[in-house]
Amino acid sequence: MKTSVVARPQLANDGRERIQWVREHMPVLRGLEARFTKDQPFAGLRAVVCVHLEAKTAYLAEVLKAGGAQVAVSGSNPDSTRDNVVAALSDAGLHVYARHGASPDEMRTYMEHALEIRPHIVIDDGGDLVEILHDTRPDLAANLLGVCEETTTGVERARFRAAAGSLTCAVLLINDARCKYLFDNIHGTGQSIWDAIMRSSNLVVAGKVAVVIGYGWCGRGIADRARGLGARVIVCEIDPVKALDAAMAGFEVCPLAAAADRADFVITATGASACVNADHFRSLKPGAMLVNAGHFWDEIDVDALRTTATEEKQLREHITGYRLPQGWLYLLGQGHIANIACADGHPADIMDLSFSLQALCALHLSKNRNLASGVYPVPDEIDQEVARLKLSAMGLDIDLATA
Repeated sequence: MKTSVVARPQLANDGRERIQWVREHMPVLRGLEARFTKDQPFAGLRAVVCVHLEAKTAYLAEVLKAGGAQVAVSGSNPDSTRDNVVAALSDAGLHVYARHGASPDEMRTYMEHALEIRPHIVIDDGGDLVEILHDTRPDLAANLLGVCEETTTGVERARFRAAAGSLTCAVLLINDARCKYLFDNIHGTGQSIWDAIMRSSNLVVAGKVAVVIGYGWCGRGIADRARGLGARVIVCEIDPVKALDAAMAGFEVCPLAAAADRADFVITATGASACVNADHFRSLKPGAMLVNAGHFWDEIDVDALRTTATEEKQLREHITGYRLPQGWLYLLGQGHIANIACADGHPADIMDLSFSLQALCALHLSKNRNLASGVYPVPDEIDQEVARLKLSAMGLDIDLATA
């Protein structure tokens, strides 16, 4: 197995401070760390973690290690990888393969290096490790007990494989747990996307028009936060039920072509390729900002934007300007996922819920070692345990059901 890939080992102390900061703000996961340290439920098991590799993910990996697992870590996106955190993990004795700004080919290689640990448990983000274990390196899946999948995109890919009869492992659908989508997707994405926009642009949101493309859980959170910041919000959808939901939530609903010439911010949250394309670029008002909040980099057709533009210019650290006949359009974070390319991702106290689900579902896999291939919901008792622990950490009590 290859030794760790660490671009800047001298940053280990800084990375450790960042991990300690999120640890202090993730009380549920901190409680699980204490439990796992005592019980050692992962002794003799190997785990691979491939999620956005910053401090919160690093803490999850360390919690698994505290429970006795041998852990290898890679990043699911080069923009979100923090070299200081990579250095801190390596310094703490984990196998880690990642660097900020890695090319797609490098990322794939790093993921394969992590999988060479021959894991029993995989924590995946977007289905990339599942893809490798099925299509490229099935030899590394011999010991696999199951996979915990973090995202909407990865859940959809796993379901597609299951429907096609080609899924060869058990996949727990973390993204579909209530303690994931009701908090991570709505509140986490909603806050972190606007954090990225505001800190990158230093522009006011109030009084402007925000066009949100896609009204799933993430789009809902983005739209709600935009309204809270004083924006007028337009939702664009292809699903009539979601469009109706948006309309009854008080948002204007119309096709993107009809909204483009009013948009100050255009934010994609669809998982679909090129949902904003050359036809839309020509219709956008001057000064419109293009923001991707979806999992894949191609929700905004950046190649078409470059082809359509007569000039390209870096205007601020995370903002590239493209001159079109009507004036400048602004692209945030090169079209990559904005909240991780231009900010710090979801808040630590929100990821406390998601990563506690991951930790407890990893525990579930360790206890249920004969799960058949297929997709599985998170057991409701795990969802409820995480919610109870979070309420307790917040100092809140609730009523109990009566007979």
